[in-house]
Amino acid sequence: MFSQQIMNALAIGSVYALTAMGATLIYGILGILDIANAGAYLIGAYLGWYIYYATGSLAVAFIGSIIAVGLLGIVLQRYIYSPILAKPHTLSIIPLVAAVGLFTMSSDLVRLICGPYSKSYDYDFGVTSINIGSIVMVPAWILIFALTALLLLVLWFILNKTKLGLAWRATANDNEIARVCGVNTNNAMALSYILGYGFAAAAGIMVGLLYNSITPALGEVPSYKMLAIIVLGGLGNPLGTVLAGLIIGFVEVFASAYASFPIPKDAIAFVVLIIMLLIKPEGLMGRKNKV
Repeated sequence: MFSQQIMNALAIGSVYALTAMGATLIYGILGILDIANAGAYLIGAYLGWYIYYATGSLAVAFIGSIIAVGLLGIVLQRYIYSPILAKPHTLSIIPLVAAVGLFTMSSDLVRLICGPYSKSYDYDFGVTSINIGSIVMVPAWILIFALTALLLLVLWFILNKTKLGLAWRATANDNEIARVCGVNTNNAMALSYILGYGFAAAAGIMVGLLYNSITPALGEVPSYKMLAIIVLGGLGNPLGTVLAGLIIGFVEVFASAYASFPIPKDAIAFVVLIIMLLIKPEGLMGRKNKV
């Protein structure tokens, strides 16, 4: 039973980490909390569903959805966020309000275009379960583990082994100095959005496969839980986001299985966040502000 719960927690935590990764990358560059990333999660799940039923290929659904939603992220960055941030004396809350508006609009558009009812992937994995000792593995979990590992490996390689990744790290560290040193900060921002929105799209498809159901309300819980994860991990820190996502997944699963809480499961993330902020205000992997 215990080992079974560990596998449940790893699967859920992996999805949380991928969902919040986009907002982390964007915060690292622009310093804004992009709630619209949850809209990318929703749109990615639906777009993947349509591509899958049009082509019959789950791989094509993943690739097509990641690319399309990633490109959507670049469009939003170039034509909405960048013009807002370019205005002098812009209040920091304005991009957040714009992001909330984009997320609300995405949910309503999905509901109008795709209908208010749930849709099912009904993907045939060939087997219903795989027994490994006392652990019963659902095929969707294996897919989630494999894709999460692959996408995070791709992210690590891009950020640490490519010039574009170096530009991202330089821009995230200090935007102004990076620009003065000749770094193309626009490309770094575009990288954040294409990776961030693409990862969110992949996470949306994974959730659709895991629960075999997607609805226009799919992005509502991730939209606020994502904030708890990126703050818990240390704002703008990709590794911290992975750790925070896994921690939230473990706490939710084990609290639901072995303890009785008078609060909903989805609120546990904020309980963990509050405790962490009391102990370590900068988050798991955040840097302390020097006075």
